[in-house]
Order: sequence, then C-alpha cells, then structure tokens
Amino acid sequence: MACSKNDFDNRCSSSPFSFTKENEERAKEAISHYPLGREASAVLALLDLAQRQIGGWLSPESLVYISGRLKMPLVKLYEVVGFYSMFRLNPRGKNLVQICTTTPCWLRHSQKIYEAFQKGLGISYGETTRDGLFTLEEVECLGACVGAPALQINDDYYENLTPKKVEDLLNQLSAKKEKS
Repeated sequence: MACSKNDFDNRCSSSPFSFTKENEERAKEAISHYPLGREASAVLALLDLAQRQIGGWLSPESLVYISGRLKMPLVKLYEVVGFYSMFRLNPRGKNLVQICTTTPCWLRHSQKIYEAFQKGLGISYGETTRDGLFTLEEVECLGACVGAPALQINDDYYENLTPKKVEDLLNQLSAKKEKS
C-alpha cells in the first residue's frame, strides 16, 4: 500500500512497503495469537519485523502498511512508536551502540566507556559514523546493573566493561565488517 496525500505523515514516497515472504509468515503467526477483531494487539511484533527488515528503522511506508494490515489508525501507530524507545523513525547505523548511564553504570564509570567509543568511532551521542556502521546512543537502564557498566549493541549485551574491552570490541566488529 502506497502512502496517500491524506496520510498522517507526508514524508511518504511512491515506493510501497510489504513484508518479505519469511516476515509475512512471521506476521501471520503473530496475528494468529489474538482473537478476531483484536489483531492490533500484534502491533509490537509487526513493528519489530518491519524495523528489522528495513535495517533498524521504520519508514513512513512501513507504518502505513502496518496500519492498514492491523486496521489501526496511523496516528495510534505513531503513538506506539513514540512511546517505545526501541523503535526509530530515522535511519541509524548498522550497529546501534547504546551505553547505559543510569546510577549503577555511572558509578562504575560509564563515562569512560562513552569516551572510549567516542575516541574509537569519532562520534558523540546521537551521531552515526560516516560509513553508516555505528550509531551511538545514551540510554537509561538496560537492566544489567550487576554487570555495570553495561551497553547493548543491536541485540547483544556487554557488561563489566573497561576502555580496553571497548577497544577489543571495536576491533572485533571491524573484523566482521572486513569479512563481509
């Protein structure tokens, strides 16, 4: 479904969005868990599928598609996306680096972890590297207080960090980049 002039977000383009065959099956499975008339309850699952398919963010076209698919007003979908910090409306780097800065991590020197990433990547919070590989974000609690300082890169957690561990981690991620 392409965006129309009446859609909530006028950034829509003429290129429609639809799930890949594999993601379509996952979407059907997610929707099947809810009774008829309550399909909108699968909204988080479908948003996650779309964001992963696109590469870490939700395009206006994907939101229009999900809105229609779940028979959910587009504005309600934007409310959900705006509430949950895991959804993004703008492109980000291939590796989303989220550094926890709440009290336990701060007390265990999360600022030094940030400085190590800042030095290694040449970016600050809210920025993406020129090659599009890394976006750096400050986040509130990752729920890993016992292993502070902690961070998350995409779906992976890292705990008990030091600047040296950050350097090693960046080297590992760079090695993966060179192999692909």
